[in-house]
Amino acid sequence: MSAAEVEMLDRIKSFFFREMAPPSEEDAGGPSAEDLRIAACALLLEVAHADDHFSAGERRHLRDLVRRHFGLRAEAAAELIVVAEDERQRRTDLWGFARLVKTHYSTGQKLVLAEAMWGLVLADGRLAAREDYIMRKISRLVGLKTGYLAEARKRHEAEAKAAPDAGVARTREEAT
Repeated sequence: MSAAEVEMLDRIKSFFFREMAPPSEEDAGGPSAEDLRIAACALLLEVAHADDHFSAGERRHLRDLVRRHFGLRAEAAAELIVVAEDERQRRTDLWGFARLVKTHYSTGQKLVLAEAMWGLVLADGRLAAREDYIMRKISRLVGLKTGYLAEARKRHEAEAKAAPDAGVARTREEAT
């Protein structure tokens, strides 16, 4: 194994040991910030993979989004995406991720996450039926009402019109 593969396995093991360990007294207050980031990132990845095409432009968009959303350096954002992708593939459903967000995010934070998901869904300039379905499913699982989901989409579209993202333009060019 290469050094990078060993390092990645160590990060994954560390995550699993944290998840499988019984809660300590200091952990009794809830999940760590890292666990919440992983859960939110896994939901973003689920949306990104919904149309079975996760382009290089969408990957860039996700990296930038994760970096900005969580205030991370580029390396930390890339690591978070790798861990979240591994977790997403390991689990059979979205309930564990959605439960963390539902329980520990405020309505405002959920709305910001929904806007971020819309950004990924609409990054290629089209809305596939499966993407719409996944958006509605995740929104229900995290406890966002339908009106909030529609509001998040409108906010995203308004922001995109006000400040067109160069990454989105690149993604549209790559899709054609």
